Amino acid sequence: MLRAGALVALGGATAPLTGCDPFDRDDEPPPPDALEPLAAEALALEARHRAAAATAPALAARLTPIADAHRAHADELRRVIGRPAPSGPSTGPTGPASGAPADAPDAVLAELRRAEQQGHANAAKAGATAPADRAALLGSIAAARATHVEALA
Repeated sequence: MLRAGALVALGGATAPLTGCDPFDRDDEPPPPDALEPLAAEALALEARHRAAAATAPALAARLTPIADAHRAHADELRRVIGRPAPSGPSTGPTGPASGAPADAPDAVLAELRRAEQQGHANAAKAGATAPADRAALLGSIAAARATHVEALA
């Protein structure tokens, strides 16, 4: 008995045991976290604001801080979820708004306001049903999105 313990301690008995783990199975990936849609939405909102700022430069000073806030929210949501944010540029709608011409800033702002209103509703709904450790973050995101609606007015 003592010899077997010494062999295990020295690593001599580990080679025959590899691949024999009773827990060695092909686990399926964990189900998506409930915050995944909000993280994706934050990235999509960031992309929309950046695209609008690029196509309507007169709005860039107004839209860039909002886009930055959405990126920060996405990063924090990903941290809480425990999965890294996708690398590279944000994904989502690439146009400033659905069909709004760049020379119509009022139309661009109206489309962004609608997107922010929907984002606010989504964050508020998620916060109302979230566990306490996530509710504060979701409340903060909902409040920020409500502020974005006003900043775009």
